[in-house]
Amino acid sequence: MTTVARAASEAAPRVRHPNTWVYFDGDICRYHDVHIGLMTNALHYGTGVYDGTRAYWDGEHGQLYIAQGVEHFERMRRSAKTLEMTLPHTNEELLDITLELIRRNEFREDIYIRPILFAATEEIGCRLDNIDVSFAIYLAPANRYAAWTDGIRCKISSWRRVSDDAIPARAKATGAYINCALSKLEATASGFDEAIMLNRDGHVAEGPVENIFMVKKGGIVTPPLGDDIVEGLTRGMVLELIRDELDLPVTERSIQRTELYSCDELFFTGTGVRVTSIVDVDDRRIGDGTEGPVTKRLKELFRAAVLRRLPGREHWTVPVY
Repeated sequence: MTTVARAASEAAPRVRHPNTWVYFDGDICRYHDVHIGLMTNALHYGTGVYDGTRAYWDGEHGQLYIAQGVEHFERMRRSAKTLEMTLPHTNEELLDITLELIRRNEFREDIYIRPILFAATEEIGCRLDNIDVSFAIYLAPANRYAAWTDGIRCKISSWRRVSDDAIPARAKATGAYINCALSKLEATASGFDEAIMLNRDGHVAEGPVENIFMVKKGGIVTPPLGDDIVEGLTRGMVLELIRDELDLPVTERSIQRTELYSCDELFFTGTGVRVTSIVDVDDRRIGDGTEGPVTKRLKELFRAAVLRRLPGREHWTVPVY
């Protein structure tokens, strides 16, 4: 190890993931028993797809609920098809594997579920034809966004959202997320919590890993799928809640950047953030600078729905235990 590498290692020791049960290429095994070669195609070229859902812990009833499990695997299947890859097993079989993993790991908290399919051929060459693929599912506690409870501050990124005619926006392709990481880095380096990305036409697209909604004049607006956004499953759940539970008009249309500055409320949706209020954009206060009533109510409804406490939404989740 070089002096520079040794100094970096001593300053920031690597935190290893716990040796949990995972699924890898047909077997349930321990996390630390999975080894991926340095020449793996996906490591160099971002040739893979992933998805992710969340399981919500209900301490009162001692139950864990997976949200939209089959739906997430179906979306991943569509992502894989875009890269001409094939996801193994049926969606229902993949859900069964996930249930088995959670039970073996005996989780009793909110968790994040990450399936990933990637080009595993170990050779130099950027391509997607005639390659071997590997598939894995692993789990982790869902505590990344725990601090985002009272609203966040966002910066409009100078990095434009990757266009669908460059990299398929609807596919959760691993290589595309350098676009998101750069926008996130720019925002946090400037003292903000998160970025908001515009598409190449200058319209509001989404956050690095979140969809965005705007409350204005008694209605709700969100960008359409054609504006280079990910087809978020949490987004779809929230759209249903807005229409059925809040009875508010919701429009999917392009949003100009400056509309954000003068709207009444603004919030993100996503597997990680769930429903999270945005209280500031580019140092401009949104509304009165606190979480608005519509966002607050949607957060309550969403939480109730994923814990099976909202009648009519039981089909959104699957109990683990």
